[in-house]
Amino acid sequence: MITFDAVYKSFGDNVAVSDVSFQAHDREILVLLGPSGCGKTTTLKMINRLIEPDAGLLAIDGKDITQEQPEMLRRRIGYVMQHAGLFPHNNVEENIAVVPGLLGWDKQRTRQRTEILLEKLHLPAEILKRYPHELSGGQQQRVGIARALVADTPVLLMDEPFGALDNITKSNIHAEFKALDELKQKTIVMVTHDIEEAFDLADRICLMKEGRIVQAGTPKEMLYAPVNDFVRQFFNRSRLLLEHKVVLLEDVRRFLPHPEMVLQALGLPWNTSVWAALEKLNAAATSPDHYDQLVQAFSAFRKTQVSQ
Repeated sequence: MITFDAVYKSFGDNVAVSDVSFQAHDREILVLLGPSGCGKTTTLKMINRLIEPDAGLLAIDGKDITQEQPEMLRRRIGYVMQHAGLFPHNNVEENIAVVPGLLGWDKQRTRQRTEILLEKLHLPAEILKRYPHELSGGQQQRVGIARALVADTPVLLMDEPFGALDNITKSNIHAEFKALDELKQKTIVMVTHDIEEAFDLADRICLMKEGRIVQAGTPKEMLYAPVNDFVRQFFNRSRLLLEHKVVLLEDVRRFLPHPEMVLQALGLPWNTSVWAALEKLNAAATSPDHYDQLVQAFSAFRKTQVSQ
């Protein structure tokens, strides 16, 4: 667990982070979200002490990280940055092997671990001898993730990891990222300015403004229980799409005339999002009645939320 307690950071007269308190729980993806300049990247970089806090407590598993050597701390924390951050003069194999080398791993252990990750990230073995400029954007980002995962650290930090990718590539990597079993045992803190990405990946979101956390909660809480107008308005532009992604079949179940028939047609569990269910029905193009019923059930559910 990562704990921030009244953390403060300024650069000269500019207050970047003020009185920030939150917890990133074990085995969850916590997304720091907010407008440019709100302090989310500064907050992230204080976790591995690329930026030092001026005041407050910052702890991992109850231990104050400022009492530890930064170099030792960073060996226990994976880090993925925008544009992958690969060393341009090192090939893929050398890039992935950086942290294992610092940890004193032998070459065989590093190679075995690398091959496992390449398979999981859908990268061919021949990519190992290529250099970053010879890779596509999606390949570079997958290599960056492999480098961050190779030492199997309990904490993973991600700073705008998919920001440089086109929407199609980003969507594919999101799906692979969520399915990767390597990540299910980690505490992950991710920075993004992309609202849809936050809703696709986050277990919880910390929404920031002017160096402070305005609200922390699940994506559904952000939409249906905003604490103020800033939170409400921040999500308004994409609200309908976001609601489709956070509302589950279980939520609309009572509004379906024949819920078991719809579930049977979908072949999906009740904890599937309405968005995913509609995508499947649309692709199948064999159950238009069920599609319409689900759309109507979703609309009925929304009305109950607006009225609360």
